Amino acid sequence: MASRTYGILLVILSAIFWSTAGPFVRMANVESWTLIGWRSLFAFLTLAGFAAYEHRTNLIKAVTGMGSSGVVAVTISVLSTISYIFALNLTTVANVMIVYAVLPFIAALISYVWIRERVTVRLLGAGLAAFFGIAIMAGSAATAKDILGIIAAFVMTATFASQIVHSKVHPQLDLNVAMALAAGACGLIAIPFMEPGLPSPTALLACALYGGLTSGLAYVLALNGGRYITAGESGFIQMLDVVLGPLLVWMFFAEQPGETVLAGGAIVLSAVVWYLAPSVRVPAVP
Repeated sequence: MASRTYGILLVILSAIFWSTAGPFVRMANVESWTLIGWRSLFAFLTLAGFAAYEHRTNLIKAVTGMGSSGVVAVTISVLSTISYIFALNLTTVANVMIVYAVLPFIAALISYVWIRERVTVRLLGAGLAAFFGIAIMAGSAATAKDILGIIAAFVMTATFASQIVHSKVHPQLDLNVAMALAAGACGLIAIPFMEPGLPSPTALLACALYGGLTSGLAYVLALNGGRYITAGESGFIQMLDVVLGPLLVWMFFAEQPGETVLAGGAIVLSAVVWYLAPSVRVPAVP
């Protein structure tokens, strides 16, 4: 039970950090490939620092010894990161979060097919309630640009769900090293498409925060925490981001989600609290 509680806390923290993606993307206000390039640089520096501290004299051996599971982890992470940034730049944060809300269902499905992990009735019930809240959050009709953003958001959601399950299947995989390599790969892919020159100081700060906190720390917390709980649970807890992300952008950038989004977000948050309640109850003193 202690390890499960630890996993839940890590995933909750990751969701809080993950929810800052929208504000940092709006704060940077640069095109997608430029954002990917600079964000990846700072994410690489953060994650490589963690990996270097963890392994010290064994860093090269840790990198070369990752094997095929490491290559798969890096590839999935690259796809997830690039599609997420494009989604945030193509459509509203609320729309991205609406798609992201199917994460627990995709994670549970992949986990059931891959490792036959059990799906509980409580998870299904809470997930359905949350999905109802997400349906309410779906507001205005989508434009062509919104549709592209929604497709990118779905790719991000599916690949991140795959990451959660993959990290459970390969518990020996060093996530710090894998995520650092993924950030470096994203940066290299972005270089040919980036705008030349340095972005403004504000944009550079936003990229640094996005890379260090949202991409670096949040990824490691989510994937490490996901090893102690089921994939469906991990994906479901991540739906806290569905509520927090649009609210933060609304608070700081006036990207107002509207009454329906707020109402749906309240349902999602209530479903998360209801699902987690049995895990945080203090046992009675005999």
